[in-house]
Order: sequence, then structure tokens, then C-alpha cells
Amino acid sequence: MNTAATAGPVSDAEVAAGANAPALPAASARCENCGAAVSGRYCGSCGQRREAPVHSLWHFAKVAAEDLTHADSRLWRTLGALLLRPGRLTREFFAGRRARYLPPVRLYLVLSVVFFLWASAGHQVRLATLAASEHGAPAVTVTPLEDEEILAKPLPGESAEQRAERVCASGVNYDGPWQRQIQPAARSACVRMLADNFRSLREAFLHNLPRAMFLFLPLLAAAMMLLYWRPRHYYIEHLLLFVHNHAFVFLALMLATVLSALLPAVSGVLRVAVTLYIAWYLYRSMRVVYGQGPWLTLGKLALLSLFYLVSGALMLLLTFVSSALTL
Repeated sequence: MNTAATAGPVSDAEVAAGANAPALPAASARCENCGAAVSGRYCGSCGQRREAPVHSLWHFAKVAAEDLTHADSRLWRTLGALLLRPGRLTREFFAGRRARYLPPVRLYLVLSVVFFLWASAGHQVRLATLAASEHGAPAVTVTPLEDEEILAKPLPGESAEQRAERVCASGVNYDGPWQRQIQPAARSACVRMLADNFRSLREAFLHNLPRAMFLFLPLLAAAMMLLYWRPRHYYIEHLLLFVHNHAFVFLALMLATVLSALLPAVSGVLRVAVTLYIAWYLYRSMRVVYGQGPWLTLGKLALLSLFYLVSGALMLLLTFVSSALTL
């Protein structure tokens, strides 16, 4: 039996119902990066923005300006809080409000790399020498190692390598523990340093210092646990505070150097102001994060500063020795 033939005419109500029925959803676009379905501007799986594969010059410039200014406003929001709101980034992180700011480790790594690149480009390694004066007061002279041959004058016809070998043979004599391993390494490092007037040592030291600083932060956080034993805090709280505070110091010193170059007439006042601001910032950040009283916080900051100076000097010494021995 032909059912189509026996079917009655379609009523007006059925026609209206068919017209008002929801249309089938259109096929979703696919993310070019991970292949997931994308219904909006960004992929919900990997986060990539949905864009045409080939950009016009105007579109590329527009996207670049958007990324730099307001699309990823986390950069400016993070830098503003880092400079002007002590302890805020740390407190916001543990309050769960993290999406609006840059990740703390990434922030620290970027600023530390920029800071040490700036330091290596604009500073020289200098040697301070103390000599007796005819009037009784000792005279201190500061000499760039790259510019002067201060350790020994070359003999007539002697090359830089020969001078280095002669000086190091008589001047480097180690008789402590592990002498067989350390003595040859120390003498070899001495020869290499003198041959190029300490340029290689300077480069190696500035290359290793960011790594040493990154390893130095966990030690400081462990010391902070002793200061804040009651009420108890997690280790990661102390570590994150030091990550943010060191990132602030890097940024503040670079900005102060730029301002000093632009305003040389007030550079001295500016240096004093930045030093005082850094000290206040560290104190304030501890109060914001831990919530203790001013005098107790000042006492703990004084103890922490003393530990920082001693352990920091030891860290610099070990970094210097390690850089020299691994040249």
C-alpha cells in the first residue's frame, strides 16, 4: 500500500509548526591548533584565538597593538600592582584571584633576565686598591679591570699569555682540602682571566648570577618560616613573597636608572628616594601578607635583612668562585 497516497492533506497548523521548528545547529568551526570545536572567539580547549590564517598588514598591526595595550591587560595591571601595591600580588594569588595577573614565576624570570642583561651591558667590573699615602691617610683607587693591566706589567717581548702564565705560577698556590683537584683548576682559570683582562670572568659571573639568585630564593623562604612559625604559614607563601619582592627590586632599579639618565640634576636625590622606597616596600609587603603589627614586623625585617646580607655575600662569593673555576 502506498502510504504517501493515503496520507491526508497537511493542515495549516502543521505547516505553521514546521515553520517554527528550531533549525539544526550549523557545524561548529574547528580550531586550527588542536582541532576542537570553537563556538566563540577563543578555543575552549587550548585558548588560541580564532583568526584568518593569512593576515593583512593592517590586521597584524591591529592585533599587535591590542595584545600590547588592552587585550592582555594583565601586563600593565601586574606591573602597576608590583610597583605601587606592596604584597598585593602575593595576597591576590592566595585569594584565588590569579587570572588578572601574570604568573609570578614568569614575571620574576622575565624581569631578572632583563635586569641582568641591563647590568651586563652597562657596568664594568672594577678593582678597589688601598695604598698608603704620604700624609698618613690611605688612598683608595678604583680601576676598571678591562682597561688596565694592574696585576703585573709585561716584560719586554712578553705576550699576554706568557704574562698570565708567569703571574699565575707564582701567585696561585692553594694548599687546602682537595688540593689536587682545585690547584690546577684555579691556576688554569687564573691564566684565562689574565689573558683577556678579566672579561671572561665578568661574562661568566653575570651569566651565573641569575641562576644563583633563583636558587637563593628558597633559602630565604626557609629562613622566613622560622620567623613566622606562629601562626603557621605554608612554605610556598614565603617563597612567593620573595619572588614578587625581588621582581619589584629589579624593576625599580631599572626605572631609577632610566630616570637618573633623563634627570641627571636630581639623580642623587632620586637614588636616596628609591632606596627608602624599597625599604618601605619590603616592610609594607610583610605587613600586608602576614598581617602582624608594625614593631613586630620591623623586628623580623631587621633579622631577615641581616640573614640576607650574610647569606647573600656567601652566595656571591660561591658564584664568583664557581664562575672562575669553570671558565
